[in-house]
Amino acid sequence: MGLRASDASTPLQSAEGEGDRLIHRRSFEWLARGGLVARGVVYGVIGILAIKLAVGSGGKATSQQGALQTIAQQSFGKTLLVATAIGLAGYAAWRLLRAAIGHGTQESDSGFDRVAAAASGLAYGALCVVAVKILIGARGGGGSGAPSKTTSGVLGWTGGTVIVALAGGVLMGVALYQGYKGLARKFVEEANTGRMSPSVKRAYEALGVFGHLARMVVFGLTGYGLIAAAVEFDPHKAVGLDGALRELADASYGPLLLAVVAAGLTGFGLYSVADARYRKI
Repeated sequence: MGLRASDASTPLQSAEGEGDRLIHRRSFEWLARGGLVARGVVYGVIGILAIKLAVGSGGKATSQQGALQTIAQQSFGKTLLVATAIGLAGYAAWRLLRAAIGHGTQESDSGFDRVAAAASGLAYGALCVVAVKILIGARGGGGSGAPSKTTSGVLGWTGGTVIVALAGGVLMGVALYQGYKGLARKFVEEANTGRMSPSVKRAYEALGVFGHLARMVVFGLTGYGLIAAAVEFDPHKAVGLDGALRELADASYGPLLLAVVAAGLTGFGLYSVADARYRKI
């Protein structure tokens, strides 16, 4: 009987063991770190384009999908986009694996951390798919009208207004968490700070705080737009990241506000690149 019980638990134990072996592989670590660099590149492109828009030297408000399309249009754009897509795939795989097994090589994850990792993994996996579609010539779906079209369809469902409002509430919660994570410097706990010199640690913390606060603003505006769309039954209130940046540009002191948030997003991109060096994988 004891042998049968052991045999019955073997598939789960085998899966967990394989996950443990995978996350300890040096190649997987480098794939995860490459993913953090890819995330940094995407946010860096978004931030730089928004800064150029704010100071009136061209540029545009764009989303993650738009950033990938911008990368594809550069010299050696296809090569750069292939590298970015591989990085995004690695980042998504790392986050999903952390969600599945609940720990990395240096730390364990709470239940909240695992849920956040799963959501992040799915989001960046979808972004990787967009990159692949751009590479093969399909449309990436980065247009600003996409959020309102999606919201319009959901609002037509039974209970659709509740679903849209809940989605907006979740994004507002994400925004608050980003603000908390930045101000409380919780992101520092995820890094190997012992490997940093004092000056590097100060710069890392400054970029992390500034970057997380900028993400708080754009997530908050996106969440607010979804809630407004549900309350007013108007899908055009729903905006993506690009729409949130345009709303900043159109507000009082818009160019200044946009420049500050855009600089923060650029800072988050630089923080992500630094995180690729120091993050506990």
